[in-house]
Amino acid sequence: MPISLEEKVVAVTGAGRGIGRAAALALADAGARVVVSDLGVSAHGDDPDATVAGEVAAEIAARGGHAVAVTDSVTSMEGGQAIVGAGMDTWGRIDAVVCAAGILREKMFFNMSEEEWDSVVATHLKGTFTVFRAAAPIMREQRSGSLIGVTSGAFVASVAQANYSAAKAGIVSLVRSVAAGMHKYGVTANCIAPTARTRMSADVPMKLTDIGDPEDVAPMIVYLASDEARHVTAQVYSVAGGKIALWSIPEETKAILKDGRWTPDEISERMAWIGQSRLGVLDRVKAMAQAAGEGQRPNA
Repeated sequence: MPISLEEKVVAVTGAGRGIGRAAALALADAGARVVVSDLGVSAHGDDPDATVAGEVAAEIAARGGHAVAVTDSVTSMEGGQAIVGAGMDTWGRIDAVVCAAGILREKMFFNMSEEEWDSVVATHLKGTFTVFRAAAPIMREQRSGSLIGVTSGAFVASVAQANYSAAKAGIVSLVRSVAAGMHKYGVTANCIAPTARTRMSADVPMKLTDIGDPEDVAPMIVYLASDEARHVTAQVYSVAGGKIALWSIPEETKAILKDGRWTPDEISERMAWIGQSRLGVLDRVKAMAQAAGEGQRPNA
């Protein structure tokens, strides 16, 4: 029997385009009543268009579903409250939130301005917090709910998107912290790390070979919002086309021990043993430099 979200109310931010739109449509097709939230800005966060959210809500209605459009910004507490409040005011509950709103301000770190840092962190990380924060007390009272953050494989590292990478890493830690704090109330929190053809991925300076479409990501979001996923929490799953992968939770891998305090010289002598974790992005940096020298675009 197909998974059903009948009678559930789900708020999706960034729902006007890309992954957010695909998620909103799939959630509605599964029976959910959807708050379609989108300020309608460009990929860089400019030129808001209030019609974007309404168009997706109308598309859901045309398919026989139920939706309401919201154009408040996720970057303020008032905006987060308005998004969740739209679900409460219209249908009297909120069962899941999906935080897919995002922008890019791509720049090498040494050239990045304060505004380029603040705007990206505010949209991605704070924008997840404001919506989670608005939904959490309601879900706590209901003793149920699903909080879904959207991170990225870039949370490991990114060459020219330190603001985006830092925000996405913050979402992972936020989700895991919220999962720990809300577990006893029956509320789950998880992350999706999608690789899909969207406005934002189009500007990545490498060819993404492991990539799918926004519609490939939506089924995982529907699953995490469903009762069938009540046992799943504090996890990060990447989705790229037909591939779904589980990401590991950071933990200690090696240790050196002694009685008392280490000296710098002792650390230097033993550093080869304790070693370093491999950072794959450094290999990609070398590949990018080589490809650039040959006038080509490197594979990710």
